[in-house]
Amino acid sequence: MKNILIIGESCRDVFIYGKVERLEPSAPVPIIQKIETRSNGGMAMNVKNNFSALGVNPRILTNANWKTITKTRLVEHKTNHMFLRLDEGDADYGKVDLKHLNYSEYDAIVISDYNKGFLSREQIKHICEAGDLVFLDTKKPLGLWAESANFIKINNHELKQADQVSLTMKSNLIVTMGSQGALYKDKLYAVESTDIKDLSGAGDTFLAGLCVKYCETKDIEQAIKYANECATKVVQKKGVATV
Repeated sequence: MKNILIIGESCRDVFIYGKVERLEPSAPVPIIQKIETRSNGGMAMNVKNNFSALGVNPRILTNANWKTITKTRLVEHKTNHMFLRLDEGDADYGKVDLKHLNYSEYDAIVISDYNKGFLSREQIKHICEAGDLVFLDTKKPLGLWAESANFIKINNHELKQADQVSLTMKSNLIVTMGSQGALYKDKLYAVESTDIKDLSGAGDTFLAGLCVKYCETKDIEQAIKYANECATKVVQKKGVATV
């Protein structure tokens, strides 16, 4: 398999599952009896975990303190209804150092940017220009700084928030549209209807599947179809899951 590098910030996703049978007597607040706790790497680390699940072992360049940055969700175990999300350490992702990075070592670079300050627009622009094959997934409002990315994975809501999208960028956009599938060059790649339990991390799975299959085939249509299949599998699982 190709040599892959992932660049982006990471955290730890924690899911506390429990059952709810009554309310707090003094306030309209559900009382949750804990059944189990699940924890896994989130954000860019979840992209890496999905690569690993697909048989690829990429290198990741992420914040060293990712395990101390947590997103804890309280969830009803039967319905998967989320009552609360508690974020801790979210203000301290640090900044990435790209000075000693040799881009020629990698067949593909995946940027998983959650817009937490770890990567600047200028750094993303530099990576897209320096890498031979760059897949970009960013929460920043899209602008011309992303023009050199080979493929830009974005959801429909994020596309509406874009600052500027050039003709070059439009030809590289892969727009994920939830249960409808993904749109590329005005062609919709539909997905089969399925029982959705949790959408958390599905975009990370799509990104990993897209890169893996494209590196194998050099066919973006095949890659999109495969990424759709991967994402469809994980939305049928609870929590931030891997394919």
